[in-house]
Amino acid sequence: MKTVEMLIDGVRVAGEGTLPVYHKATGEVIAEICTAGQKEVRAAVDAAERAFHTVELSPYERYEIIMRAANLMRERREEFAEALSAEAGKPIRDARGEIDRSYQTLILSAEEAKRLRGQTVPLAGAPGCGNRMAFTIRRPLGVVCAITPFNFPVNLAAHKIGPALAAGNTVVYKPASATPLTASLLCDVFVEAGLPAGCLNLVYGAGSAVGRLLTADERIRMFSFTGSVPVGKALHEAVGFRRISLELGSNSANIVHEDVDDVAWVAEHCARHAFVNAGQVCISCQRVYVARSIYEAFCRAAVTAAEDFRSGDLMDVHTQIGPMIAEREAERIEAWVREAEAAGARVLTGGTRRGAFYAPTVLTDVTPAMKVVSEETFAPVFSIIPYDTIEEAVHMANDTRYGLQAGVFTRSLAVANYCAENLEVGGVIIGDGATFRMDNMPYGGVKDSGVGREGPAYAIRELTEEKLIVLNVEG
Repeated sequence: MKTVEMLIDGVRVAGEGTLPVYHKATGEVIAEICTAGQKEVRAAVDAAERAFHTVELSPYERYEIIMRAANLMRERREEFAEALSAEAGKPIRDARGEIDRSYQTLILSAEEAKRLRGQTVPLAGAPGCGNRMAFTIRRPLGVVCAITPFNFPVNLAAHKIGPALAAGNTVVYKPASATPLTASLLCDVFVEAGLPAGCLNLVYGAGSAVGRLLTADERIRMFSFTGSVPVGKALHEAVGFRRISLELGSNSANIVHEDVDDVAWVAEHCARHAFVNAGQVCISCQRVYVARSIYEAFCRAAVTAAEDFRSGDLMDVHTQIGPMIAEREAERIEAWVREAEAAGARVLTGGTRRGAFYAPTVLTDVTPAMKVVSEETFAPVFSIIPYDTIEEAVHMANDTRYGLQAGVFTRSLAVANYCAENLEVGGVIIGDGATFRMDNMPYGGVKDSGVGREGPAYAIRELTEEKLIVLNVEG
């Protein structure tokens, strides 16, 4: 069985223990990872801090290294995709798609290394400053800690590591214990690309233990975290005045107005975005508010789409849905759906579980108090809710502690503008679902969905400090 070691100061190292890595579809142990204790975490931060102060790379050199890493990833696409499919339970077609996106994310990050720019400050416009000029520059923060989840382990790591390195920071990278194999491959391509030792360090271990050690180290100047709300809030409290970026998920709403051209197409579109990656997407289509005049037609089309969604062998390119990350997660959503049924909800299709596999499920007659509506399901389940006015739809969509993205389907500019102005989210997607994300756009939420923005051009602002320089040119 393969043993995967950590990467600290350019060297592969073991740790104080090991954890098994499971094939999510078969339950087979496919590898074990070495886990970090206090010694290894301290060594990783030591290496990152030392590299930050001693490694001198120009922006163009950083650009070249990240570009080489991206190209190496593309060359090893199938190796990455097969590891990702096994460790995350992702159908191979989706796994390949994630590697392709990760390649693009690294390319975008590399380009940003050449675009770090400040601005001129017009001091001459102030009294007595005729002989002074000023400008700002962007400077790296230092050591950045990147903590990533299991659902898109490669692309979300690329979104954190790529911009951090492009800005001139060094990184301590702590991936989810459920998906560690692609994290190791990602570090491999950076090493092969010529990234100096200590600039990227990989540590494995349970978040409760390793995370606590990382947050206690004041040398880490920024934390970039994607994960659950409780962990994100605890992390925010622990880091104090240090910089932080949090993407904490959502229960995304989609509004389908009565004027849409093709109700069946919109229903199929929403269903696909509810079930992709077994619903384990922060902006998964979870709540769909449908105009009452088209509600019945939408429900019928959604059921058809759900029942056509294909499960099967993860290596079959026709498979559309795999298992959830663990059987306990499938058991959780099974309990939530049963609880909703007991409170009056109707299961139009799905609602069954086989091990870690949960069937694509469509619910109606739900209420705001039900967990399937109020909480983040992170499962292949979505609820259809009728509305009478667009104001009512927006009010219901906003009735949540989350606010990441929302989707609006309408042909009316007035309706689209009303939704864009009034939906309490970080992004409103008109003419598409809340699940739409391109890797070059700003991505982040409001309310309990987090703070900060990802997308390389936007993340790099938070990964740098603005420094003012004033020159007195008199005499």
